[in-house]
Amino acid sequence: RISAGQKVLVNGASGGVGTFAVQIAKSFGTEVTAVCSSRNVDAAKALGADEVIDYTLADFTRGGQQYDLILDIAGNRPLADRRRVLAAKGTLVMVGGPKDNRWIGPLGSLLRMLAVSALSSQRLVGMLAKNDAGDLTTLAQLLESGKVVPVVEKTYPLPELPAALTQLGGGHSQGKLVVIVGS
Repeated sequence: RISAGQKVLVNGASGGVGTFAVQIAKSFGTEVTAVCSSRNVDAAKALGADEVIDYTLADFTRGGQQYDLILDIAGNRPLADRRRVLAAKGTLVMVGGPKDNRWIGPLGSLLRMLAVSALSSQRLVGMLAKNDAGDLTTLAQLLESGKVVPVVEKTYPLPELPAALTQLGGGHSQGKLVVIVGS
């Protein structure tokens, strides 16, 4: 539900989800701010981000900018900080979250967010994947037109699956990791 001219922030812009999010948001004509580490700044710019914030040098929640949509994949900032830079009628979509509770993981953060959302003009939601033919058709069109290009950091043959999972578990992959099954 984004439209041209809106301001979108993608926190975690250089990972497997973030690289798609930056490109998709740009394809809708939004102004995209990408948040990533120093080593990924150039890659985020190449994806089309209008502005890139290196989280090792600056805190996106401390700037004066307000965003219509924040897609938070990293989940590494307190909810109050994220809400401070979210427009009054903006939407925060939490894809990932802190695993601050060993029993329920990010569920506690999600429940807090939903409770705050009920009392606010800001829309705060968790992202759950669902099958939607219209969304898949739109994504296919974006891929076919070249407006969205998958970013693949590395491919692994199936016997190297443990190495791929170790890389993924590190949380700092640049784009997708692909495991090749068969020859």
